[in-house]
Amino acid sequence: MLGCCQTRRSEMSSESVKTFSSLETPGYVGFANLPNQVHRKSVKKGFEFTLMVVGESGLGKSTLVDSLFLTDLYSERVIPDAVEKAKQTVKLDASTVEIEERGVKLRLTVVDTPGYGDAIDNHDSFRAIIQYIDDQFERYLRDESGLNRRNIVDNRIHCCFYFISPFGHSLKPLDIEFMKQLHNKVNIVPVIAKADCLTKKEVLRLKKKIMEEIEANGIKIYPLPDCDSDEDDDYKEQVRQLKEAVPFAVCGANTLLEVKGRKVRGRQYPWGVIEVENPEHCDFIKLRTMLITHMQDLQEVTQEVHYENYRSERLAKGAPKKPLVSIICLKFRGLSQLPLTMGQKLKSRGSQG
Repeated sequence: MLGCCQTRRSEMSSESVKTFSSLETPGYVGFANLPNQVHRKSVKKGFEFTLMVVGESGLGKSTLVDSLFLTDLYSERVIPDAVEKAKQTVKLDASTVEIEERGVKLRLTVVDTPGYGDAIDNHDSFRAIIQYIDDQFERYLRDESGLNRRNIVDNRIHCCFYFISPFGHSLKPLDIEFMKQLHNKVNIVPVIAKADCLTKKEVLRLKKKIMEEIEANGIKIYPLPDCDSDEDDDYKEQVRQLKEAVPFAVCGANTLLEVKGRKVRGRQYPWGVIEVENPEHCDFIKLRTMLITHMQDLQEVTQEVHYENYRSERLAKGAPKKPLVSIICLKFRGLSQLPLTMGQKLKSRGSQG
């Protein structure tokens, strides 16, 4: 009877070994599969990204954002009339939408700045924006220092599209001052709005002038990362073209038009159609490619550079005093430097033990 049980057990164990499937091959450990594990975990968790759009009213910020993500973030927005605009100050509106594409979820938050640059005196118009960015850093720092750090919502600004008017020949003083005040707090991406108002020569001339003024004023815009030597040639060429396109000259549109038998997103004019997603017409595709392909890098720069700068300054200013318990627990190091009464207490406790 005992031999029969042992035989059945051996048969069951042999069956379990046979049914276990493994993709391992000789000489293969399996840690090359780790990126797939990270991918599955990231897709399951989803992604978060916060984009800020700054610029004067009427430059097409809302339309561009809707065009970029093929969504309608501002369906319930009420446009103020001239009287309300005269009294309006800079305020910040945050709109959040959940986007899913091929099983990948993105929690996108877009922070708009209505009222920016619309007043006669705009010297303080960026103060509210700076305060908002610092508030998000402070909230993240507080959550990071709390007891429950598992479900921290990251509302820090990862990227700022700064819209430049196409009707001037260069940057305005407000543009320069804004970027100088915020380039150490957020990744700034300059954007020439309504580029369909300009000819190709005018766009190139304005781009060159803007970049000269940015360099002359020591403004640090978001630098696209350099390619590694082992990257393929197509990716290197893409990054090169993206770097050359800064500042991006764009126009947005949510209307589908029919051009030569195909549906395109664009704007109809008496002389023709501006196709938003045609790289020959504007830099819309390049801007979207930059944002999507470098979204992770934008988050890393925010975490490792801008947030760390804020965190170090914040802790240096308001660093909490170390409690006495932590001083005692440092392996009783420096016992002779403690007050005599505390040393006597420790000795008496040791003698009692």
